[in-house]
Amino acid sequence: MVSTLIVLVGPMGAGKSTIGRMLAAKIGYEFQDTDHIIEDRTGADIAWIFDVEGEAGFRARERQVLAEFSQADQTVLATGGGIVADAENRTLLESIDCVIYLRASVDQLVARTAKDKKRPLLQVPDPQAKIISLMEEREPFYLSVANHVIETDGQGPKATVQKILSVIQDK
Repeated sequence: MVSTLIVLVGPMGAGKSTIGRMLAAKIGYEFQDTDHIIEDRTGADIAWIFDVEGEAGFRARERQVLAEFSQADQTVLATGGGIVADAENRTLLESIDCVIYLRASVDQLVARTAKDKKRPLLQVPDPQAKIISLMEEREPFYLSVANHVIETDGQGPKATVQKILSVIQDK
């Protein structure tokens, strides 16, 4: 294994939570999700936090959780899609030995998030245009923090977990 902490980054809809949970179970690690941790600690969902505190307030909470888990042992950590938007988070992610970018096409992201009403950034008239805009902004950041890029288009979570296992076990 490459690291005792494996961090999954990528856009909303890439499968970080689903794949992270499956990966952790497969290798006997604990699974954590930054969004779920924030929701548990605040007693509020992400959309409410965005409404009340704005994106900056949410990012500050996210930064605190990432810093806390950056030294975790035997953990798979799924992150929110925008975690890379914060420069401090990028610096912290760059210091972690195993950061995996789950990459998906815009078409896949649109299809995977189409019915999800819990994503505050997609509650807009044209979610596809928003996804394109977010990807243009964030993809360079995902690539800059990642040690590995795993393509997720056209395959199920089990196949993606197998791809991840093959790259982390080679290290």
